[in-house]
Amino acid sequence: MPNYIALLRGINVGGHNAVAMSDLRGLFADLGFAGATTLLQSGNIVFKATGKTSNALESLLEKETARRLGVSVDYIVRSASEWAKVVAANPFPKEAKEDPGHLIVMSLKRAAPAKSGSALEASIKGRETVHAAGKHLYIVYPDGMGTSKFTGAVIEKVLGARGTARNWNTVLKLLALSQKSEL
Repeated sequence: MPNYIALLRGINVGGHNAVAMSDLRGLFADLGFAGATTLLQSGNIVFKATGKTSNALESLLEKETARRLGVSVDYIVRSASEWAKVVAANPFPKEAKEDPGHLIVMSLKRAAPAKSGSALEASIKGRETVHAAGKHLYIVYPDGMGTSKFTGAVIEKVLGARGTARNWNTVLKLLALSQKSEL
């Protein structure tokens, strides 16, 4: 049974869309997914599933989370092998090694249009650097995300696609968790 990573967008942030990780694991178990394991409180879950595509899993999880937990959230699902490719394709290896907390991977619901790289770069007002690759953006925030004007909302508006971001440390933890065969 293949492992998948589900990233929830916007839960447990600023007191909004509160979801207990135990409730989330229970939802996945009730839906028949094996080995549901959460990482942190921000909506990262690794699980096993068969017979469904990532898009089908996203739709099912969004519908069932709203119905059973009363929270409307976006899910972004990647297979463990897709996630390994995201890690391998990192265009910022120096930053990953020296400052992983300021390297962000933003996973998108759909691939960014090919010409969106220049539009994203034009919307940067600070020292940030961005690289678009299919359904993922790699972003370096050398001065941190907290004061940056290159926000998720700006990125989503430019791309016309929703997404959710994780720092490099979390990306690597999710990779390691997804590669464990005992899930």
